[in-house]
Amino acid sequence: MKLGERQVLTVVKKVDFGVYLGSDEERVLLPKKQVPDGIEAGDPIEVFLYKDSSDRMIATTKMPKITLGGLAVLEAVDVGRIGAFLDWGLEKDLLLPFKEQTAKVEKGDRCFVSLYIDKSGRLCATMKVYPLLRSDSPYKKNDTVRGTVYEISREYGVFVAVDDKYSALIPKREVYAKVSIGQQIEARVAAVKADGKLDLSVRGRIPEQMDTDAQKIMERIEKSGGILPFTDKADPDRIRDELGMSKAAFKRAVGRLLKQGKIKIDEEQGKILQSGINRV
Repeated sequence: MKLGERQVLTVVKKVDFGVYLGSDEERVLLPKKQVPDGIEAGDPIEVFLYKDSSDRMIATTKMPKITLGGLAVLEAVDVGRIGAFLDWGLEKDLLLPFKEQTAKVEKGDRCFVSLYIDKSGRLCATMKVYPLLRSDSPYKKNDTVRGTVYEISREYGVFVAVDDKYSALIPKREVYAKVSIGQQIEARVAAVKADGKLDLSVRGRIPEQMDTDAQKIMERIEKSGGILPFTDKADPDRIRDELGMSKAAFKRAVGRLLKQGKIKIDEEQGKILQSGINRV
């Protein structure tokens, strides 16, 4: 019998409160409310094995959202003294211990996790999934991919599970907007590294992205009455915080708008002004 896995077991005995599955040497209870109609001793049945609230092995015909060693996005339905509890489709919620969290989990959060057996023989979830992700994705440079954010590192950037199974990273230099654990994102493959892992960018290729950035700058200027209170000489952090783009991208977009005659720069005041608007 394999804890945490789907398996086919044989009915060995019927009792008032359910049926026992397995063999004469090893057996597990399938509670009465889970027993299909008409089942008899000797019949096979597919079940999932886990432990109940009394820490006893028990069978269920319900199939959880994750099995041993698998990966899935699960919602936190509660937070207790020893960790968060996730909805995995069974009556007893799945424990995500504090020590297995890569970020503090609150009720309602979406967590990308794997299922493992802890030292006491219980099924638990872990957010430390990096070693379990594959590096043989079919994607190539400039492909658009979708994935789940599962870890955020100040040193390296944002770790993403593409298709919830392939290893990818948005490098720190490419992170221009706030992201959160469990967030679903769409990104472009910036590079496929030698080990097969993906580097991602949430921005498009430079020619197309320049148009998008220029449009964002113009919308911001128009919303502010025709003025942007800083120029491309501003601190990179201010540009990132205000517009969600790098200083280099900002300078490229400003250059395009200048060539198009849509803006002008007031160097003395350190502002960018919308062309065609007269001011006293």
